[in-house]
Amino acid sequence: MDEKISTKAINEYSQAYAAKLADQFFAKKQQISGVEILSLCDVKQVNLFVIQELMNIWTHETEKIKSPFFDYETSEVKAALIQFQNVLSNHISVGRTAFQPLLQSSIAKAIQVIIAPYDFYSETLESYGKGYLKTEVLRKELKYLKINKAPLENLLAKLEDRKSELITGNEAFALLDHILEEVNFTPEDLDKYVSQFSKLLPLKVDSFFEPKSPSATPEQKLAVQAKAFSELPFFEKEVKSFVPPKPRPSRLRDSLTINQKFMFTKILFKGDFEIFSGEIEKIEALPSLNHVLAYLGERYPAWDRESEEYEEFLEVLQKRFSQ
Repeated sequence: MDEKISTKAINEYSQAYAAKLADQFFAKKQQISGVEILSLCDVKQVNLFVIQELMNIWTHETEKIKSPFFDYETSEVKAALIQFQNVLSNHISVGRTAFQPLLQSSIAKAIQVIIAPYDFYSETLESYGKGYLKTEVLRKELKYLKINKAPLENLLAKLEDRKSELITGNEAFALLDHILEEVNFTPEDLDKYVSQFSKLLPLKVDSFFEPKSPSATPEQKLAVQAKAFSELPFFEKEVKSFVPPKPRPSRLRDSLTINQKFMFTKILFKGDFEIFSGEIEKIEALPSLNHVLAYLGERYPAWDRESEEYEEFLEVLQKRFSQ
C-alpha cells in the first residue's frame, strides 16, 4: 500500500465490529469476565489489547490514591497493591456499556499494528517524545503484543543489555532505527488476520487507506516532473558527463528521522524496509540531485509527485545534495 491510512475508516469498521461482537456476547450475559475476554474475538490481539487497557485503567486509578495520613510509597504497600491487582485481575466483570468502547479502541489498535506497524511503533514511542520511557513499562506493554513485535522485542533486549532502566523517547527512536536496519524487518502477512476479522464482518484492507488521486496521463506526469525540475534552483539543465560525487559531511540515512524512515518506507516503498534501505544506498552514491531525480523517475514512475510524502522526500534530497 502506498496511500495514507484513513483513521476514520478504521474507526468506523471498529465500531461496527465491536457492536456485532457485543451483540453476540451480551445477548446471553450481562457481564463479561477476564477469561471470557481472552476468548472473545478470533483475532487474539484484540482480546489482549482489551486486557491491557483494563490493566492501564487499574494503574491510573491506583496513581490517584494519596493520603495525608498513610504512605503509599513504601515498598510494603506497593507490593500489597501489586498483589491486590493480581487478585483483582482474576475477578474482572464488565457490563456492555463500559466494555464496548474498550473493545472498539482495541480493535482499531489491532488493525493498526497489523496493517501499519510502522505507525504503531511511531505512536508507541512518540507518546513519550522528549519524556522518558521506562524499560519496565516497555516490558509490560510487550506482554500484550503478539503481532509484528520483533522490532520492539529487540529494542527491549538492547535496553536490558545496556542495563538502561530509563531512556528518552528520542533515544528509543534512534535505537529502533538501528534495529530496523539490522533485521530488515518486514511486517507479517495480512491474509490470516483479514480472514479472522471477516468471519464476523467482511474486512477489505484497501478501505483503510485514503483513495489515491486520479492517475495522471503520461503527458501530465512529464509536465509535472519537468516543472519540478525547472524550479530547482541548483538543477543542472544540461546533461553533463559523470562527475564523482563530492565528499559529504554525513550520510543521507543519518539525516532522516525515524518518523521519516517509517513514512517513506510505508508510502513510497510499499512498506518494505529492505527495499527502502537499498534505494537510499543507491541514491547516496549518485553525484547530483538531477541524477537522483532521473533515477527515481525511471524507477518509480507511479509515485504521486504532488503527495506530501514525495514533497518531503524531495526536500530531504534537496538539502542533502546542496551540501
